[in-house]
Amino acid sequence: MSSSIFEDGFSSDRLFNQGYSYTYDDVIFLPHYIDFPTDSVHLATSLSRRVPLSIPCVSSPMDTVTEAHMAISMAALGGIGIIHSNTTPSEQAHMVKAVKSRRVPVLSNPVFKSPSDRIQSDDVFDSSNPYVLVTENGGPSSKLLGYVAGRDWATLGDKEVKIYDYMVNCTDLTVPWSYDLGRIGEHMEEKRRDVVATVRDDEVVDVVAKEEVERIKGYPKLGVGTVGPNGAWRVGAAIGTRETDKERLEGLVKAGVDVVVLDSSQGNSIYQIEMIKYVKKTYSNLDVVGGNVVTVSQAQNLIQAGVDGLRVGMGSGSICTTQEVCAVGRGQATAVYKVASIASQSGVPVIADGGISNSGHVVKALVLGASTVMMGSFLAGSTEAPGAYEYQNGHRIKKYRGMGSLEAMTKGSDQRYLGDTAKLKIAQGVVGAVADKGSVLKFIPYTMQAVKQGFQDLGASSLQSGHDLLRTSVLRLEVRTGAAQVEGGVHGLVSYEKKSF
Repeated sequence: MSSSIFEDGFSSDRLFNQGYSYTYDDVIFLPHYIDFPTDSVHLATSLSRRVPLSIPCVSSPMDTVTEAHMAISMAALGGIGIIHSNTTPSEQAHMVKAVKSRRVPVLSNPVFKSPSDRIQSDDVFDSSNPYVLVTENGGPSSKLLGYVAGRDWATLGDKEVKIYDYMVNCTDLTVPWSYDLGRIGEHMEEKRRDVVATVRDDEVVDVVAKEEVERIKGYPKLGVGTVGPNGAWRVGAAIGTRETDKERLEGLVKAGVDVVVLDSSQGNSIYQIEMIKYVKKTYSNLDVVGGNVVTVSQAQNLIQAGVDGLRVGMGSGSICTTQEVCAVGRGQATAVYKVASIASQSGVPVIADGGISNSGHVVKALVLGASTVMMGSFLAGSTEAPGAYEYQNGHRIKKYRGMGSLEAMTKGSDQRYLGDTAKLKIAQGVVGAVADKGSVLKFIPYTMQAVKQGFQDLGASSLQSGHDLLRTSVLRLEVRTGAAQVEGGVHGLVSYEKKSF
């Protein structure tokens, strides 16, 4: 009797060469042999040729996902954030500087006053800035004299008096910007302070409150994070392919950006190839990520142009309608596998961009060949995502929109779809809302632990091990029927309670 009768599943080559476009949910890995504990799984990887990461997580350059606060927190976790370009060049460069000047996952925008000023309205205080800092000249580049807490100001009988008369005087309020949360907490305990200011080159960077330190210390322990040779956190930024983007790029380089991502829904264009060559010629030490691509031929063109990383995905995002509107794209599982197969031959890391809804999708993307996953909706709605929370039908939400939505296009993202010169704007995305997810500092570590368990079930102790097992046909896959997908999820219950992290 032929041994093939008893063969489990299909090899990746056979499965992905049948002419079908598979999503992550369409395919399932068959379990392999376990000979190591979960804690032995290592998820260290690379975003691009010269940008190493401790975890394979990248926040998407969307204006409702990644600005400075998200990038700071992603770096603290060991991943990286890519700051969106749907803003002015100077504002984007300022966000990069904001990330570079911090070493704790806190982002405040301190309000400064001089001792002779008066505070006549509570507008200067809010949840993110409950303190006003008092300096000699009322600005950040001046000697710090004390602070005013919003709760103290609210109890004042006479609010016309000068700040000098009621501010909290201090000579031990500041700590170096390089202090981690542990050292900041120790300083607060020693000096009996509820707030400190972090200072770099005699300029105040952040105001850190005791409750903020306690909140973050209550999350899973943070590691060293993604830091560069100078001790500053690494951060990426998105740019376009127009002539004006060369000026934007110059500002980002001066701000200290570590990697640039050419932001296009269809990256296989003369515009992107020329921009890749320009970046590599002008800033030879700067890594550039090209994309988006979903086919081998697209990837080959950008690899030949000199990219240091490839972003894979077209129409797979939860708020993206490119496949419906333009009839082009590819199922994300197939796209990642195909592009990674060719990119690996040139040592070019692949970023799986889009379609990530749970930890299982992360496992599938990484084992299919990706080095990192780029997250949009997965991170939207978090504490660190841009925007204010609102309430809708009793649920706490934040806005989340596709960069191809008409709303985002009015801010400049139409260039991403090569539509900035078109008279008629065609949407390739929608505007929506997502529920409050809490802090990424809490739920990303839990997600990574689930990913480690998935790798353990596959007998892969690292990303490279997973890639090798797949390419040597040791790992086997099958396509799931619709009924199998239903069976693989929660089913058959009258009700159930889903616990959050």
